[in-house]
Amino acid sequence: MIIDSHVHLNDEELFPRIEEIIEKAKANGVKAFICVGYNKESSEMALDIANMYDEVYAAIGIHPSEAKHYKESDILWLEENLSHPKVKAIGEMGLDYYWDKSNEIKQKELFVKQINLANKYKLPIIVHMRDAINDTYEVIKEHKAKDLSGVMHCYSGSWEYVKNFTDLNLYISLAGPVTFKNAKTPKEVAEKISLDHLLVETDAPYLAPMPHRGKTNESKNLKYIIKEIALIKKTSVEEIEKHTFNNTVKLFNLSEDLKENIWD
Repeated sequence: MIIDSHVHLNDEELFPRIEEIIEKAKANGVKAFICVGYNKESSEMALDIANMYDEVYAAIGIHPSEAKHYKESDILWLEENLSHPKVKAIGEMGLDYYWDKSNEIKQKELFVKQINLANKYKLPIIVHMRDAINDTYEVIKEHKAKDLSGVMHCYSGSWEYVKNFTDLNLYISLAGPVTFKNAKTPKEVAEKISLDHLLVETDAPYLAPMPHRGKTNESKNLKYIIKEIALIKKTSVEEIEKHTFNNTVKLFNLSEDLKENIWD
């Protein structure tokens, strides 16, 4: 039994086939899905999908790529919807200097605004980070409440930095790149990280794992990520499933039917 802790069922690549995608994922052991928004429109859609399907939960937020374009009304919309019972996190938020570092200040402003909402409503944060590891860490360290949790989504940073984030009460999530042949960094993270700090995700429709690399990703492919982590850690698939399932349920405060530990 597994949970896709980060998937974009609201993406135009997946939504037209959502029934099929959910059913195929369930047939491959996926119990639940965290459907993640990245701007107001996709967040509205994530919430709509969560209302449609019992096994889908929503995260609503504004991606750093939207820093130049978001409006204050978008932040107000987020706050108005954070009390919805199917909203389980704020995100994805964060910093991304890969495409454009010229709007660094705006990205940080947007990041801090969402962290402040998370502190206020006691919701976990889903953090996107690309080519911005130092600034991401410093913003979280300065602004996130100490007892607030969250996850470094599709973690691409070094193993050496993992402890910095876990010391801030954050989980580390691994995705398709851990299966790539020459992906030394995520494999090192997978090998060394404590299972108490680990989540798994597809980030579908992006980053399909081997043997489907380059194709449209789906939640059914989560099994390949888990299998690779189990091989790297020299443990069983069941052990990885058990810990990542329980960690995801704990982080997102999922419904009572998911809180039962099926391995006890």
